[in-house]
Amino acid sequence: MARPAASRPTDGELAILRVLWKRGSSTVREVQEELAHQKQTGYTTVLKLMQIMAAKGLLARDEQERTHIYQAVVSEAQTQRHLVKDLLERAFGGSAEKLIVAALGKKKASKEELSQIRRIIDEFKRGGP
Repeated sequence: MARPAASRPTDGELAILRVLWKRGSSTVREVQEELAHQKQTGYTTVLKLMQIMAAKGLLARDEQERTHIYQAVVSEAQTQRHLVKDLLERAFGGSAEKLIVAALGKKKASKEELSQIRRIIDEFKRGGP
């Protein structure tokens, strides 16, 4: 039974999704070659994982040509929102403040990043996104 596309992708699935978000629709070979720049990964491993992802509803597969073309069904923003929501609930008990403090405490934010964060907070105060 296929799980909903909104479920949390594994690390391997997320690596494949990143390639597809960057490149757009791609063959297994193209994805495998891109992943090989980061970590040695075999073609059959990538193929099997992409087949599983298609069954889970994370990828769509175009089978019209001899070489199948895959594309991400879920957007990068949608996946990021889901992962942050999951992390927020599981690790921080739903506290956005604790999440932000942990994130800012882990890596020093640049002046530009802090300015952007302030702008986003101001938008939320005004009822923005």
